[in-house]
Amino acid sequence: MSERSRDHDSREDAPRGASTRAVHGGERAFRADHAVTTPIHQTSTFWFEDSQAVIDYNEGRNPREEYGRYGNPTWRAVERKLNDLEGGEASVLFASGMCAATTTFFALLPSDSHIIVTSDCYRRTRQFLNEYLQRMGVEVTVIEPSNTQRLAEEIRDNTKLFFTESPTNPYLRVIDIEEACRVAHARGVKVLIDTTFASPYNHRPLEQGADLVLHSATKYMGGHNDLLAGTVTGSEEIVEPIRKANGILGGIIDSHAAYLLLRGLKTLALRMERHNQNGQALAEWLEGHSAVRRVFYPGLASHPDHETAKRQMRGFSGVITFELDTDLEGAKRFIDALEMPYQAPSLGGVESLVELPITMSYWDYSPAERASMGITDSMVRFSSGVEDLDDIQADLRQALERI
Repeated sequence: MSERSRDHDSREDAPRGASTRAVHGGERAFRADHAVTTPIHQTSTFWFEDSQAVIDYNEGRNPREEYGRYGNPTWRAVERKLNDLEGGEASVLFASGMCAATTTFFALLPSDSHIIVTSDCYRRTRQFLNEYLQRMGVEVTVIEPSNTQRLAEEIRDNTKLFFTESPTNPYLRVIDIEEACRVAHARGVKVLIDTTFASPYNHRPLEQGADLVLHSATKYMGGHNDLLAGTVTGSEEIVEPIRKANGILGGIIDSHAAYLLLRGLKTLALRMERHNQNGQALAEWLEGHSAVRRVFYPGLASHPDHETAKRQMRGFSGVITFELDTDLEGAKRFIDALEMPYQAPSLGGVESLVELPITMSYWDYSPAERASMGITDSMVRFSSGVEDLDDIQADLRQALERI
C-alpha cells in the first residue's frame, strides 16, 4: 500500500467535523463516474443485463436499483450523508416532512396500539393523529413536553411509540431526550424525535438514545426554500419497515429534489452557524424591548428548558417565537411594516420569514381551540435567515415602532 493510501485510510478512520461530514459524507467512495457532484438520475426504472441478474437482485446478491419508487442513486447519496450527519445506520427520504411522519406512524403502529405525543407540536401532525390514526384504532395520549413523570404514568402494555418534537412548535420546548428514552425503553417503547427546528448540526438525538430522528428537510437541511422533503434515520432494523411502507404508499422524493437537498446539506454547518448567531442575538435584543411581552428561545435563561437545551444542543437555531404587548390589530401593523422578511409559512431558509400563527395557520380555529394550544393574538414566529444581523434588527426596530 502506498503512503498516500495509508494516509487516506487514516483520515477516513478519524473523527470528522460537522462541516466536513456535510460536504463529503456518503458521496466520495460511491462515485463510479468520478464526478465531483453527484448527478441527478432522472429515470423511473433501471434495466438488467439478463434474467440471472434479476434473480441475483431478488436474492440479495446484486445490491442495486430496480424501480424508481423503491430507490434512486441520487437518493442513496443523500441517505448516506444523512447517516453520517445523524450518526445512524439507515435513512429514508420522503416527499415531505409530513409524509415522513405519517408513513412512520403507519409502519410502526398496528391497530389497537397506543402512542404518546407531546402537546406543543405541528398542527398537521396533531390533526393526523386525531383524525386518521384514531380511525385505525390507535389510541393517542397527549402530555406536556417536559413531563417525563407523566410519560412514565401513561405507558400501557400496548404503547408502541413516544413521539415529540424537540424543539417544539411554536414554543421551542426542548425535551430531555436521555431521560425520556430511559423511561420509554424500560417499558419497550420506541422513541421518535422530530428535530426539524434544530437540524443535525445542533442536535443529534440518536446519540442520546432515541430510536429514530425525523426531519422536515424542507427547512434547515434544504436551506433555500426551494424544495419539499422529509427524512427518517435510525438503525437498519427499525428503518427497514418504514422504507418498505414508503415503497407501498409511494410518498417518494423525486431525483431533482434529492439533488437540491444534497447540495443544501453541503453548506448546512456554515448556514447553521449564522442562523445560531442571528437567532441568539435577536432573541436577547427582543427580550429587552418594551414592545415585547415575552420571548421563547432555548438560548435564553428565561426559557423553561434552557438548561436542558444547553446540555443537549450545540446551538439554538434561528427561530424565535415572541408575544407583542398589543392586540391582534397591533400585531398586524407590526408584521405588515416589516420590509426584509417575507410573510410566509415555513422556516430554515437563507431568507428570513415571519408569520402571525393566528392568521397563517390557526384562523379557522375557534378562540377556545387556539387558547388550548397557547396561540395568542399577538404571537409572532420569526425565522431569522443569514442576512446581516444589523439589517434584520433595524427592520424589526422600525416595525416595533408601528405598534
